[in-house]
Amino acid sequence: MHTTRTASILVVAGEDKIRFGITESLKKRGHRVDCALDSQDVVERNAKFSFDLVITDLTLRTSDGLELVEWTVKKHPETTVIILTSHGTFDAAVEAMRKGAHEYLTKPVVDEELELVIQRTLKHREIEDENRTLRAQLGKQKSLSKIIGSDDRMTKMFAVIESVADTRTTILISGESGTGKSMTARAIHQLSHRREKPFIELSCGTLPATLLEADLFGSETDSTSGAPFDMPGKLLRADGGTLFLNEISAASPSLQAKLLHLLQTREFESVGGNQSHHVDVRMILATNQDLEAMVERGEFRQDLFDRINVITIDQPSLRERSGDIPLLVDHYIRVFNDKNHKQVEGISEEALSVMQRYEWPGNVRELVNITERAVVLARSSLITITDLPEAIRENRSYRPPSAEDLENCSLKEALANPERHLIIEALDANGWNRQKTAEALGINRTTLYKKMKKYNIRYELEHNFK
Repeated sequence: MHTTRTASILVVAGEDKIRFGITESLKKRGHRVDCALDSQDVVERNAKFSFDLVITDLTLRTSDGLELVEWTVKKHPETTVIILTSHGTFDAAVEAMRKGAHEYLTKPVVDEELELVIQRTLKHREIEDENRTLRAQLGKQKSLSKIIGSDDRMTKMFAVIESVADTRTTILISGESGTGKSMTARAIHQLSHRREKPFIELSCGTLPATLLEADLFGSETDSTSGAPFDMPGKLLRADGGTLFLNEISAASPSLQAKLLHLLQTREFESVGGNQSHHVDVRMILATNQDLEAMVERGEFRQDLFDRINVITIDQPSLRERSGDIPLLVDHYIRVFNDKNHKQVEGISEEALSVMQRYEWPGNVRELVNITERAVVLARSSLITITDLPEAIRENRSYRPPSAEDLENCSLKEALANPERHLIIEALDANGWNRQKTAEALGINRTTLYKKMKKYNIRYELEHNFK
């Protein structure tokens, strides 16, 4: 028989005849073979080499073959075990298979039969490895599949997510409300080795400061009566997994100080307690506010900002990636067709054009709600402009000022126009990257942000979607 696959194999047998006979046969077929007498010998061999297969007799001189099977499966799950049994020991063979052995052969061993079992085992390992790789690839695609977008900004965001997901680095996600920061945090968790552990989310803007701290760190006293009250917090629940703190800009000064200590030491104390708890938690934080500006105003701790601003993911607003609106609408039409037992086939060009011109202050969250409403209300196979809310239908795209407008503007407005024009040109030249634009203009990003807000400079207003 021609050997199509070779392997590193450890042969374990107390009887010299069996051990040497199998070893020589396997070597002739091109396998790398080592041999051992008992369990202790196996442990020493495994400390020096890794083996694809272990072929072991269940009857060993100084140890139990079943224990060896169990030890190998537990300590070296990448190694496949084949057992050798004698006639009349079927029950032992069944027990060995239950403990994780892959195949068994009855002594005396026939060389051709042994090689056939080895080739079958190696083929099985190869298929398992391919399936494992495929599952990992599908897991990655599934994790990111819920974040829909082909815009360059989204493509860059996907690249950052994939590169940092399986690290312990703290991540800050920055973006407007409704852009999908929670979904991004979940994708990071699912792409990491912590995916089997908990993903715990807590919004810093939903509870009063004292209740928020108790919810996060746990409480050992009842804040209303002072009586003992044991309540484990979300930090302990997230141990081994990921803790996602949304709206971190709303954190109180007290919470900011405790978070800084947690990030520095991975330790914390429950509210009302004095015992330190250690946790292994990956921290992801999100904000819809400019934390740099808050630091400048003294509203957010500089040292905490430095600690969490290691890797920043900028989640673009929907109006910054209007080219993704057709993809999003198409996806959610299918979602809400299934959910509501509808058969909407798509959206009219006129309705889609109106949606692309709309400013989307609520971002993707708003688009999802409006698409669901349109699917439910659609009176034909296509969503038409009449199926959209009045606020979207009557949206007016930006119109540059006419000569008549300029004649009637004040001196202050006239002086502002050149600065506004200069900022827009700089933004266009730098792909609307605020950091690069600020550097080109010789100002900081916070100043640029304020001027853009002052002059109502937004990408979709300067680049009308038609």
